[in-house]
Amino acid sequence: MMDNISIITMFTLSGLSSTTNFRVTLFALTLLCYCMIWMVNLTIIVTVIVDRKLHEPMYIFLCNLCINGLYGTAGFYPKFLIDLLSPTHVISYAGCLLQGFVLHSSLCADFSFLVLMAYDRYVAICRPLVYQSVMSKEKIGMFVVFAWLIPLYLVLVGTITTSISRLCGSHIPKIYCVNFLIGKLACSASIANTIIPAFNYTFYFLHFLFIVWSYICLIKTCIFSSENRSKFMQTCVPHLLCLIVLAVCSLFDLLYMRFGSRHLSQNVQNFMAIVFLLIPPIVNPLIYGFKLTQIRNTVVQFLCGIYKTKLFCGEN
Repeated sequence: MMDNISIITMFTLSGLSSTTNFRVTLFALTLLCYCMIWMVNLTIIVTVIVDRKLHEPMYIFLCNLCINGLYGTAGFYPKFLIDLLSPTHVISYAGCLLQGFVLHSSLCADFSFLVLMAYDRYVAICRPLVYQSVMSKEKIGMFVVFAWLIPLYLVLVGTITTSISRLCGSHIPKIYCVNFLIGKLACSASIANTIIPAFNYTFYFLHFLFIVWSYICLIKTCIFSSENRSKFMQTCVPHLLCLIVLAVCSLFDLLYMRFGSRHLSQNVQNFMAIVFLLIPPIVNPLIYGFKLTQIRNTVVQFLCGIYKTKLFCGEN
């Protein structure tokens, strides 16, 4: 039998057939959202890099979280914008695997960085005497590297396993590619295609349990200390909100993709599919930008400096 790659070279994506009458409007709104994602995330990234006072573990992890937000959305929005203006919605075999890899690895990396941020707050509040030794520059660098490499490796293994499966179909009932839907097109069931996703889900569920455990410890520590309560409200609440937003959005899409009803309208299905690519990348930087005083003050000072410069130039 011929290799599956020689048989299937293109996939068709469904979901945009019902948007014919308002594609230009949808294109404009999507482009606006993508520009907003770049603006808010890039603001946090540049602020953390430029301001040396922000070269601390919490802000370094936040900077990487925002970089990951740009990485993940880059795997979806450019192709989606092109599809909105195109009469045909197809994607190459390699492009489909790449898109699935980027979206999956970005989502996993989000949880990795949120775990690091939870661990940072746990050590800072519950074990302050060892904070400097535990969160040294060398260890922070190691944490960041592993937070990137582990999701990339785990998702790469799943993508390779999916790529060697023989496929008996080329239609993906979604507006973007994911490994689960590609695997459903396989001619026969594969043990590897079951075990690897199950391991990944379990691995990142343990991430979630670790965050829950860290917050139980944080709450116990903060109950009897007004100083610790202040730290908790200042740095832990934004992290908790980001975790809730990401967990709800990703769980929403995951459960719908596996158990969802086909009786919902196509537009509702499309919204469910992109909710984790729309809300967390915009909301997370805004939450931290408004809540963390140091970031907010740095951004305000920068904007005031630009305004004063323009005003001075205008007077001259």
